[in-house]
Amino acid sequence: MKIGLTRRRALLAGLALPAFAPGLAEAAQSIPIGTLTPLTGAGGAYGPSMAKVAKAVVDEINAAGGVLGRRLALTSEDSETNPDAGVKAAHKLIDINHVVAICGTWASAVTTAVAPVCWQSKTMLFTVSGADSITLLPHHGYIIRTQPNSHLQAVSVADFMAARGIKSFYSLSVQSPFATSVYQQMGAELATKGGKALGDTIYDGSKTSFRTEVEKAVATKPELIFLNSYAPDLAILLRNIYQAGFSGPRFTPGYAATPKLIASLPKPVTDGLISYAPSPDPGSPGYKRVKQILGTEPDPYSAQIYDHVSLAALAMAQGKAATSQAIHDNVRAVGNPNGVAVTDAVAGLKAIAAGHTINYSGASGPCKFNAIGDILSSKFRFDLVRNGKSTLLTIS
Repeated sequence: MKIGLTRRRALLAGLALPAFAPGLAEAAQSIPIGTLTPLTGAGGAYGPSMAKVAKAVVDEINAAGGVLGRRLALTSEDSETNPDAGVKAAHKLIDINHVVAICGTWASAVTTAVAPVCWQSKTMLFTVSGADSITLLPHHGYIIRTQPNSHLQAVSVADFMAARGIKSFYSLSVQSPFATSVYQQMGAELATKGGKALGDTIYDGSKTSFRTEVEKAVATKPELIFLNSYAPDLAILLRNIYQAGFSGPRFTPGYAATPKLIASLPKPVTDGLISYAPSPDPGSPGYKRVKQILGTEPDPYSAQIYDHVSLAALAMAQGKAATSQAIHDNVRAVGNPNGVAVTDAVAGLKAIAAGHTINYSGASGPCKFNAIGDILSSKFRFDLVRNGKSTLLTIS
């Protein structure tokens, strides 16, 4: 009886193998890649769209035959816009999913915490965080940043202020690696144009009122108040500034001045608010594809993660290896050279397979990086809130 039972089990096992083996083989041959976006928390307005775009790019690459004949397998995790949660999710992606790259980290504090996990494991990290300090870390080439660093942002903002005759500003900044460097560089840049930075107060974003901080800023009589904030604290600051009677321009990063936030506040509170953000390339086929995926005008971060996934795939194809090391070694070789112009991963993969040198320029614009992983150039858009709606002022 035992012999017969053993034979029967063996026979059943043998019959079962063909049904499961292809799936197992496919899983073993796929190339794992991850996203780590803020699906919740202060960046929750952007993370879901970023993850959706990343999945669409992966699906398009797989439908066209994958990378080096292998499918990409995408795993998306939530950073919660929190450094501790981001580190935990990064370990899962690296230690359990064995990803060759992590794409889309948002918020400088999250990226700063996650970066050592990546470079110590030799896993490529693509980020949309802007603090200069990030690429000054000893990351050994394992960070690529598509977001312009704080220097590029400060120059653009100071130029915008000077062009409108603004000579002085005071900054109210949330605690983050990004805050101090932006204020210092904006002040230095505006000083070259005859302007002056009057001071910077770092505030605790968990507070429910910033009346004291606002009164300190208003007392310096600035022409403009710069609110280096996230959306939740920006809402409180705008109310406090309105109550303080300040009538000058208020200026803030675009990621804070979300449509949802603007709609949630009384029109007099938001009227005149100016926001700035890196501008994707509206004329790019990649930008138009992201718009098609989302069904709305893309935010800068959704455009950038489109390029993260594309760059990772193209670098692996260029290096002829489905590894993080291949991405590390070849990511500049697919965007920096003056080769065949391509604007999406599928076209780029075909060109590489045909033996061409390519120049990838995607949804966020040209993808040329310096030695420490910073994007070399970027345009910026400036928007003005009037009557409860944000409208484009200029792109420069």
